[in-house]
Amino acid sequence: MSKLTLTTEGDRHIVVTRRFAALPESVYRAHTEPKLIQQWMLGPDGWSMPVCVNDLRPGGKFRYEWLSDKGHGFHITGEFVELVPFSRIAHIERMHLPDPTPDNHVVTTLEKDGTGTLMKMRMTLPDATSRAAMLATGMERGMEASYVRLEALA
Repeated sequence: MSKLTLTTEGDRHIVVTRRFAALPESVYRAHTEPKLIQQWMLGPDGWSMPVCVNDLRPGGKFRYEWLSDKGHGFHITGEFVELVPFSRIAHIERMHLPDPTPDNHVVTTLEKDGTGTLMKMRMTLPDATSRAAMLATGMERGMEASYVRLEALA
């Protein structure tokens, strides 16, 4: 429905906004159900997610593992803080590249927007250096490629 918008706030925050043609229920399920996550949250072409584990409850852990067609890989671990079906997901995550990055506190909200959904994801990093390192990964390109897949799925 639309390309994502990535902005920064202060020196620790990244805000990603995107509209989807699907309803919040579908977008929420795509963010929480492992079988769906493995189909869209892949970043640029050439990546797969062979491991996707979610314990969907406050305090529940998650682990996602990615593998490129060139044999490179990395994973992310974290825990859920809050899950409000179809409207809000709050979690803490850390990427392992292979060493873990500082904790990233992420709040994703989903709002009905006409016949679709407005998604807003706000990331809070511990400091400006951590935020700059995250932005330097090219995350915007990978996120947009993933969200195009989500749009087709939802």
